[in-house]
Amino acid sequence: MSGPSPDPQTGRARSTPLGMYDRPSKPQLSGGEMIAAAFSVLWLVGSAVYFLSLPAADETAGGPGFLVSVVAIFMPVAMIWVAATSARTARMVREDSQRLQAALNAIRQAQIAQAQRGAIPLDGTIQKKLDEIAETAKKTETALATFHTIRGAEPRPAVPAAPAAGQERGGDQGALELGTPAEALSPPLAHEDFIRALHFPETAEDEVGFNALRRALKDRKAAQLIQAAQDVLTLLSQDGIYMDDLHPDRARPEVWRQFAQGVRGREVAALGGVRDRSSLALTAARMKQDPIFRDAVHHFLRRFDQMFAAFAEEATDAEITALAETRTARAFMLVGRVAGTFD
Repeated sequence: MSGPSPDPQTGRARSTPLGMYDRPSKPQLSGGEMIAAAFSVLWLVGSAVYFLSLPAADETAGGPGFLVSVVAIFMPVAMIWVAATSARTARMVREDSQRLQAALNAIRQAQIAQAQRGAIPLDGTIQKKLDEIAETAKKTETALATFHTIRGAEPRPAVPAAPAAGQERGGDQGALELGTPAEALSPPLAHEDFIRALHFPETAEDEVGFNALRRALKDRKAAQLIQAAQDVLTLLSQDGIYMDDLHPDRARPEVWRQFAQGVRGREVAALGGVRDRSSLALTAARMKQDPIFRDAVHHFLRRFDQMFAAFAEEATDAEITALAETRTARAFMLVGRVAGTFD
């Protein structure tokens, strides 16, 4: 399997975008449809010329003759457009298959690169990679969430060196011991950034979304949830299930808080507010048939459960409501209902 092709301007390998969480843009009018339109116009013009040239005496044939004439005129046009529509559908299926293959190739390349790298890059590397992702997304005008290039690459600020023997430190501040976790040295993740990151960037020019995503990925627990959500959203998009198409019933913040406190069953059934039968049926079928998808869903549900329990302790009702509107929360409602979390 060949790697990504190099960018002709920068010489660096292009990162293939994946996680197509937005529905692909509508295709433009194809050559086949233009030909179908031309044939339809020619047929209608020819039919009109033919029937107008008939003698006036033939127009008194009656009702059945008129119906036969209408069918003779419009039936070929209908068949032309049936063929054009079939060709258009086949072309869209081929394009979706190519997008899926590109996403899978990108996942494999990222996993291989991580296995070969074996080291955790510093903050400057993280920033550089994110800038490259944003630049590539703008050039290709694709859907977002290309942050897979930094999967597993968590920044760790350098631990300050211990003071020399006999050197006094101001106040009551003590020396940081070796092994201090990175999250203990970083400021806590703001709720606003956490919520915005769970929704993922809207467009390639969404700087606010990318900045929030960058800050969230520096938090270990938030990064784990975001990566699990990305996996599930990418797998769902393979079946044509997009979170922007779902319009679940809203649950009150009190119900979300009960879920965070460990309540399960009918008391929190309102959280499974997804009513789209097609999405539910496709997800349930894949849960039964695809063990990889099933494992990704259960991993995502665990991460969401753990992260939301901590989030709800400090979040306001407005913040909980805002989180419930994110793509990650909608995915949780969908797969949680299929998995029986709210039964």
